[in-house]
Amino acid sequence: MEFAPLHVPLPRRLQTLSVIVWIVLVPACVTLFLFCLMSRTLLPFMLAYIVFIYLDPSQEMGGRPIQWVKRLSLWKGLRDFFPMELVKTAELDPSKNYVFVYHPHGIISLGAWTNFATEANHFSSLFKGIFLRLVTLETNFNFPFSREILLSLGICSVSRRSLDNIITKGPGHSVMIVLGGAAESLYAFPGKNDVIIKRRLGFVKLALNTGSSLVPVYSFGENDLWNQIPNPKGSLVRTFQETFQKYASFAPPFFHGRGIFTYNAGLLPFRRRVVSVVGAPIPCPKTANPSYEMLVEYQQKYIDGLMKIWEDHHEKYAPDAVTPLTVIE
Repeated sequence: MEFAPLHVPLPRRLQTLSVIVWIVLVPACVTLFLFCLMSRTLLPFMLAYIVFIYLDPSQEMGGRPIQWVKRLSLWKGLRDFFPMELVKTAELDPSKNYVFVYHPHGIISLGAWTNFATEANHFSSLFKGIFLRLVTLETNFNFPFSREILLSLGICSVSRRSLDNIITKGPGHSVMIVLGGAAESLYAFPGKNDVIIKRRLGFVKLALNTGSSLVPVYSFGENDLWNQIPNPKGSLVRTFQETFQKYASFAPPFFHGRGIFTYNAGLLPFRRRVVSVVGAPIPCPKTANPSYEMLVEYQQKYIDGLMKIWEDHHEKYAPDAVTPLTVIE
C-alpha cells in the first residue's frame, strides 16, 4: 500500500475535502433525515416533507436552479482535484434548443456533474444563452435533502415528460443525457473507450420530435477515475451485475480508487485529468413521427460527430488510450 506524505500543500487538502463532501453527500443527507425523524420536535416537519417529496414535480419541470449553488467553491475544489477541463469546439446558436449527449458514463459520470451541472468551468460563459439541465434517474429524487441539492443545480429527471418540459421552455433551453447509463458503467476501465449507442434511439427521437440539434460530448479520462474488478461476459461478477440490473435501475460496478491517506486503496477517485470536449451540433428537422429508418440515419450522423471528436482530440487528451473509441452496442 502506498501512503501519501504527511506534508501536503493546503490547496490539495482542500481539493480532497471537496471530493469527500461530494461522495458522502447522499448518505449524509439520508442520515440527517433519519435523525430528524427521531426527533419529536422535527417529526411533524419531516412527515410533511415526505408528502412534499411525493407531490413536488420540480424534477420534471426544469428543477430549481440557483446560481450561487452552481458557483460554490466546493465545485471548484472538485474540478481542481483531477483536474477537469471543458473544451468548446463550435458555436451554439442560443435561439435554438439542444440535446447534449455525454460519453462515457464512467463509474459515476463525475465529468458531467462538474462541467455541466455546476459552473466550475464556466459553462454559461462559454455557451452564452444556453440553459442546460443535466438529467438523471427519477429514483435520485426520492432521497430526502440531497434531492434539493440536485434541483438547485438544475438537475432533472430523465423521463420523457421532463425532457419535453425543459426543451419547450423556450430558446436556448437544453438537456444533457448520459446515454450509456448503468450498462455502460460495466465497461468503465482505465484506458478503455467503449460506448453504448446503437441500441439507444430515444435520444434521436427526442431531437427529431422537438427539432433540437444533437450535440456530442466526449470526456477523455472519465473511465480512468477508478479501477474496476475485471468482469468479462460470462464471468461470475458480470452475471451477478446483469442479474442485479434486471431488478434495479442500475448495475453495481465493483471499483476502487485511492484513499484520504493512501494512493492505491480506497473509494476516492484517482487524481487523473478529465477533459470534456463539446462537439459541433447536428441539426435535426422537426418531425412528429420519424420512421425507424430516419431514426437510424440521424443516429449514424450522431455517431459520426462523436467519432470526429475522438479523431481530432485523442492524441492530445488520450495519448495512452488502451483502445480507441468503440461503439460496442
